[in-house]
Amino acid sequence: MSLKPALTAVAVLLAVLVTLVVPASASAAINVSVGIGDQASGLFDNENFKKLRVKKVRYFVKWDAIDREYDTSQADQFVAAARRNKADVLMHISSNDVTNLKQAELPSLKKYRDKVGQLVKRYRRQGVKTWGSMNEANHASQPTWDNPKRAAQYFLELRKMCRGCKIVGLDVLDQRGVDGYIRRFYKALGSKKRLASIVGIHNYSDTNRYRSAGTKLILRSVKKYNKRAQFWLTDTGGVVKFGSSFKCSSANPAKAEKRAAKALDYMFKLTKQFRRDIKRLYIYNFFGDNCAGRFDAGLVKSNADPTPRPGYERVRKQLKNFRR
Repeated sequence: MSLKPALTAVAVLLAVLVTLVVPASASAAINVSVGIGDQASGLFDNENFKKLRVKKVRYFVKWDAIDREYDTSQADQFVAAARRNKADVLMHISSNDVTNLKQAELPSLKKYRDKVGQLVKRYRRQGVKTWGSMNEANHASQPTWDNPKRAAQYFLELRKMCRGCKIVGLDVLDQRGVDGYIRRFYKALGSKKRLASIVGIHNYSDTNRYRSAGTKLILRSVKKYNKRAQFWLTDTGGVVKFGSSFKCSSANPAKAEKRAAKALDYMFKLTKQFRRDIKRLYIYNFFGDNCAGRFDAGLVKSNADPTPRPGYERVRKQLKNFRR
């Protein structure tokens, strides 16, 4: 008997055995990495967070935090905790006044270069190599809300200061007029349009209203200027409480928490729909505040009471099909 047929049969048998051994979730993995955004360094010690096995996190920091001892102390603790847990931090530069809409200081390029440059040096030494030049640039809480040209200039400055870093060059909310903001941003870049190749999207409106119009508009608008751009959902999630549109009673939050869980399911559905373009998803946030504040999208009730909400279980289940 020839040895060749026997070897062929063995090879086929081994191939079958390999398919049986490899978990179904691994073969069905969607090529989108999922992370968590939060401002609390205690995140990494929470047992429910550990169960998610998330290795990408997002933290936003005021552009002038280097002059604020409390802010740098908080950022230091977060970055140190992330490093101990081998988590990659997306450090996103943000407004220094998110409370008073349209009142945040718009730093000059010189001031941005100075203040943000010091932050880059401080945290790059600690291993932070993923940055965002301006968080949610088109929202009224940010200094660039009506100045996409300055947002473009900030990106170019950060790119110079952090060579070799991954940089979210444009980060926008899916609100009215976002297409015009994108157009003006890329126009300001001129011949350097291709450099803004990572674009962040905050698509709370789509996610929580079960639609896709805002996300589609951002994808389509960016691709007019950079066909090779990739997209990160840098800030999205299921809203438990926000203004009059999404109400929640701290005494009886069950209905609001259930609604948020449904939105999280849709968030993953939306991500799957656009998985050819979307490469990362950062869910905001992990710790809620028991519906006490203006905004709450936590996967657990609060830092003081880290009881998982229904949305946490939805996320944990969905993560089996995504990368970390």
